[in-house]
Amino acid sequence: MRIPVHLPLAALALALAAGATRAEDLLQVWAQARAADPVLRQAAAFSGAQEAAAREARAALLPQWSVQASEQRENGDGGRTRSVTSSLSQPLFDLAALRTWDASRAQASAESARLAAAEQAARARVAEAYFGLLSAQAQLATARDNEEAFARQVSEADTRFKAGLSAQVEADQSRAYRELARGNTLAAELAVADAREALAQLTGTAPIQLQPLRRDLQAQPLPDSADAWAERALQGNPVLRGLALDVEASEQRISAARAGHLPTLSMGVDTTQRRGDGVSAIDAGRTPTLIGLRLTVPLFAGGAVAAATDRASFQREAAREQLEAGRRAVLREVRAQVLAVGQGQAQLRATQVAVQAAERALEATRTGLTLGTRSTTDLLLAIQTLASAQNAQTQARHRHVLALLALHQAAGSLGDAELAAVNALLETR
Repeated sequence: MRIPVHLPLAALALALAAGATRAEDLLQVWAQARAADPVLRQAAAFSGAQEAAAREARAALLPQWSVQASEQRENGDGGRTRSVTSSLSQPLFDLAALRTWDASRAQASAESARLAAAEQAARARVAEAYFGLLSAQAQLATARDNEEAFARQVSEADTRFKAGLSAQVEADQSRAYRELARGNTLAAELAVADAREALAQLTGTAPIQLQPLRRDLQAQPLPDSADAWAERALQGNPVLRGLALDVEASEQRISAARAGHLPTLSMGVDTTQRRGDGVSAIDAGRTPTLIGLRLTVPLFAGGAVAAATDRASFQREAAREQLEAGRRAVLREVRAQVLAVGQGQAQLRATQVAVQAAERALEATRTGLTLGTRSTTDLLLAIQTLASAQNAQTQARHRHVLALLALHQAAGSLGDAELAAVNALLETR
């Protein structure tokens, strides 16, 4: 921030304080969490480990080269022989190794899908923590306003009692409401502290101030039907894609296990150099090279191949059932969030009407108390009703946008663009 040099010292301090306490929006908090969230980094590490495992499985199909050196000494004349042997081999046919590589590649793709799912889940967790803190702060503000309103009512009741215009019971009743409101304020302060720590758990640092949703937020439309969202989820949900790739990997593992009965073929090149006084004159200076094909035919392995095939088959069935369970869970989540978005639209309209009605009722009750047609109890209840209506309106706004994000997550489409769309609904400061 550029600050003119002619500003007075007090104005300079205020400008610096304003810059230091600038509110953070949802995208800024997400950027912090993306770099610091340990759960997301753990998912990235799992994906990287599986990529390395796929490269490791591929190595069994590539050339293998080793060098072995040895030195021998004969007991008779004490002659020494130093040998260096180079062995180079290239598999030509090994179906088990090939299928194992295919399984590792499918598993690596599954982990990549899970990483994408973890990123979407991280966006959802950031949004939940962001609006969770805003909700807690709104509840605290309402509780404090409520407490202050009851405190003013206690002061007015005491003044009227001392002037002989009311009974002691009115002051005592107002004081009871004030103390109960104080308890609500203390509970709300604890909720704010916990919500702040929940957000700091994701970002690594506690935010100073967050930008709230606009007070005039309107219900966001849902462009597609529940069936369309369900179909989108079946096609694009990364969790389901990862489970489907698990099934594919298990199929390849069955093929790899069955290939244990098949022969393998490889080509080898072996070269040996022998030096020393223990080497005969004929062999000295020669480097014999052996080139050949090696065919290995497994005959009996004690039933290990059959057992490995059975184990892989059971793992495939488990993967299939897990995929079906995940599919049902995703469909249920999609339909639940579609209903939540629709109900959120209705709640937004209902709470807006409730706040307007409660404000009018409170003004009328204050007027009635002055004219003597309403009691102190009526005024205290009217204050409570307005506070509850305002709180319900704030929570309804937060639940509405969170339901939209949860729907996108279930459908597999919760990206930065969706967060930006919600970010555009925040107040600008």
